[in-house]
Amino acid sequence: MIPEGTRFLLPPEARLKAELMARLRDLFLRHGYEPVELPALEVYDPSHPLAERAFKLVDKTGEVLALRSEFTTLLAKLLRPHLGEGVARFQYAGALWLREGDAELGRYREYTQVGLELIGATGPLADAEILSLAFSALEALGLEGEVEVGLPSLVGEVLQASGLPEEARKEAQRAIHRKNLPELTELLSRHPVPPEARHTLLALPDLYGGMEVLAEAKGLPLPERGRRALEDLERTLELLERPVLLDLGMARRYEYYSGIFFRAYTPGFGLPLLGGGRYDGALLPVAAGFAIGVERALEALKPPRVEASPEVLALDLKALRRFAREMRVELFHGEDPVAYAKARGIPYLAQGERIFKVEEG
Repeated sequence: MIPEGTRFLLPPEARLKAELMARLRDLFLRHGYEPVELPALEVYDPSHPLAERAFKLVDKTGEVLALRSEFTTLLAKLLRPHLGEGVARFQYAGALWLREGDAELGRYREYTQVGLELIGATGPLADAEILSLAFSALEALGLEGEVEVGLPSLVGEVLQASGLPEEARKEAQRAIHRKNLPELTELLSRHPVPPEARHTLLALPDLYGGMEVLAEAKGLPLPERGRRALEDLERTLELLERPVLLDLGMARRYEYYSGIFFRAYTPGFGLPLLGGGRYDGALLPVAAGFAIGVERALEALKPPRVEASPEVLALDLKALRRFAREMRVELFHGEDPVAYAKARGIPYLAQGERIFKVEEG
């Protein structure tokens, strides 16, 4: 038995998982994102966003440690002393652990992510780079995908301009994000809100669709910073030159994301495969990135449960060394290689430097 919320993978799923991670790492490396390795243990920090759900343990010194539960916060903390001027690109990959899984996100207590961070570059071109790589990541995984883009900072600016007290702003943010218009209407009826801000807040949940949503949003009375954020998003999408779904009522963690937030879905699979955005000033002065859930990609791909047979059955070590350079080869242990190859569906036998069809054996 294994602990709840963990996984045990057999071939071919384990092999496919390794292949998917290798494809993503290679893709990011070809775009200039250098790998970093992060410790699985970190000093427990009560202010960490996942502190309450982290696995905690006590070191022999008495210091409280935590198993790594999220990459971006840890990476930002460790990078600060090493960052100079200019643009830096990093990628990471590995396991994460949570004491409690996230039922809403369909997340295990042990799960794997591959992701990247673009540091020191901001503005529409930088955001277009990140979004373009999100599309490329889906293609590298062999999945059709749709990228949904929001602008939590726009919601934040409108809420700030509304004059709502802090607790009411949080309630309104949740109602907008869930697109619960009756709840939002009732909330606004209990507070004195300027008519323009009220009009915009009630419009936000319905701002969902294609590029026409931008024109709709630009026609609303917006705070100046919100309008600039909208103009930056429009320029980002022009540079991207790929269709996206816009959700301008996406208000998740508006106090954290300073610009775009996005996630990607594939048909027939209800959970997001990747997510990320721009978080200037939250953990680093200027930064954006995203992460891919590898287990979700595996589930979406629905890999076969039966491992594919090797192409060649080697009858000695010389043949194994010779043909394993370019083909999938298995070394035979037993008495009847022909019967074994036929039963496994292996088309070729090899001995020494010679390779021949099973029927010729």
